[in-house]
Amino acid sequence: MWLSNAKVTHRQRYMKENKHILTKITLGLFSLLNTSRKIIINLVFFTVLLILFIAINNDEENINVRPGSALILNIRGDIVEQKHDIDPMDAFISEALEQPDTAPEVLLADILSVIKNAETDERISMIVLDLKHMQGSGITKLANIAKALEKFKASGKKVISVGEQYSQNQYYLASHADEVWLNPKGWMLLDGYGRYQIYFKSALEKLAISQHVFRVGTYKSAVEPYIRDDMSDAAKEANQLWLNDLWQQYKIDVARQRNFAISNFDEDVDVLVTKLKAANGNVAEYALANDWVDALKTREQVNQDLIELVGSDGDKSFKNITFNDYLSVMNSIINIENKDSDKIAVIVAKGTILDGKQKPGTIGGESTAALLREARENKAVKAVVLRVDSPGGSAYASEVIRQEVELLKAAGKPVIASMGTYAASGGYWISASADKIYASPTTITGSIGIFGFFMTFENTLSNLGIHTDGVGTTDIAGFGITRALTPGMASIVQLNIERGYRDFIELVAKNRQMSTEQVDAIAQGRVWSGAKALELGLVDALGDINSAIEAAAELASLDNYDTLLIEKEKSSRALFLQNLLGQASVMLGQPAEQHISANSLTQIIKTLSLELKQLAQLNDPQGIYSFCLACEIE
Repeated sequence: MWLSNAKVTHRQRYMKENKHILTKITLGLFSLLNTSRKIIINLVFFTVLLILFIAINNDEENINVRPGSALILNIRGDIVEQKHDIDPMDAFISEALEQPDTAPEVLLADILSVIKNAETDERISMIVLDLKHMQGSGITKLANIAKALEKFKASGKKVISVGEQYSQNQYYLASHADEVWLNPKGWMLLDGYGRYQIYFKSALEKLAISQHVFRVGTYKSAVEPYIRDDMSDAAKEANQLWLNDLWQQYKIDVARQRNFAISNFDEDVDVLVTKLKAANGNVAEYALANDWVDALKTREQVNQDLIELVGSDGDKSFKNITFNDYLSVMNSIINIENKDSDKIAVIVAKGTILDGKQKPGTIGGESTAALLREARENKAVKAVVLRVDSPGGSAYASEVIRQEVELLKAAGKPVIASMGTYAASGGYWISASADKIYASPTTITGSIGIFGFFMTFENTLSNLGIHTDGVGTTDIAGFGITRALTPGMASIVQLNIERGYRDFIELVAKNRQMSTEQVDAIAQGRVWSGAKALELGLVDALGDINSAIEAAAELASLDNYDTLLIEKEKSSRALFLQNLLGQASVMLGQPAEQHISANSLTQIIKTLSLELKQLAQLNDPQGIYSFCLACEIE
């Protein structure tokens, strides 16, 4: 009995001790969670407080445009018609932590507005082009900027371009300066335009992946990387033609500005090598001898010469204001909209065309159609300019958008399609029903064709010992990527693709007053330059977006009007954060420039990843696409 009681006492004591330990652990965890909660709340509170303090104390008067200043047009990133949507808080944190933006973007409209404003701003005496961080663009956008620079020069103000390296795109803008300066150890070679792709056929075969391609169009080469190991002769023929058109325009524009013959472009590598030998292998000396640049100057010489031109800022540099600072000064001026005036709406359709709702920077069948519908329902809007900068994508989403264009016309509101760098495949589809189509000479358009493409993995899985089997009530039941494609199912898909192609050429024929035979002869997925598209009747006129707006006003019989940009509205939260954090970032300053150098293998992997990502995001509900993969140039 005593032993039994002893056992009970021992058990009770053991349970009490365990309970005590458990209680201590629970209390400790609760204390830790409570402390963490307080820390997080305090961090958030003080962060918001800091941001508010910075915002309240920030005043645009801190950015002074001193009389006689040089505007530094230091464009950083890709020049785009519409920026991708980025959360303001994410952008602010990245900037505050000096994390480099791997894909910075600059709005073409902002660049044009800055140059136009500087033209009449008495405080701005000249523009200095500093283009070393300008990345992707396209000659069509560059030509718009060059036109603005020419107007700036016509006002009697000077433009000087300074650089240590000039890429081909950068040099196109630099050639429109009164003077082009290059570092004595600088670099610039104009290598022309090319279209080179990575091909995966052998890799897919080694992985036992079955690829199924359905297409109409001799020149519809978007799927070639998955069914070939090289570019087909038809694709080479078509690509060479429009690449030559773009390169010819580049040479004409640059030669005119530099006042030399087109033959000065050293396309023959032997001639180039001979000239480089004469310059002792110094590319900068070669550029000077061949009139690409006007002077070779070190950084210090550039600074001193600019001080002589515009004066000193009192801190060992020339008097200047940067692009972003000048833009912020411009944006601080509140423009009061006249709500009673007639409007010409401008709607930007930029990026790949996908089904459903998409964020800015990508065209969504549902979201872009909603913008067009908004213009239709706005009584003040009398005409619409659809600015297209797209290589295409989902055929179904393209048709959803095009139907809204038809509804606008039915409502008595003229629609003008204004083509940017690209308006091919689905980009042409959504433009086809417009009352008029405007393109630039270097716009990449056409590519009227349809394809369907998907992969099945029955052989890959079989090699791993994985199989699919079962029963169904019809011959097509259970169709999926783990089973082989049956001949019957393949016939169904091919018939759907052929129907889509007929729809496309009939759509073009109806709107371009052509026969289907005429359209088919210039379609077949073939890509054309804007200049050639005009000859073929695929576009009505050559001109920029301003030309399109003027045409819209003429069709709507408008003498006095305002332009209205219709875009997806940001949420109240996003607007608050954007305004608040945007002001704070001015005080924090821009992050230090960082250069990320990638070796060749890394670049190949990145290119491959982007190609596969581009394929993976396509989401047409029927798997039918009108997309121009070949439209991207190098």
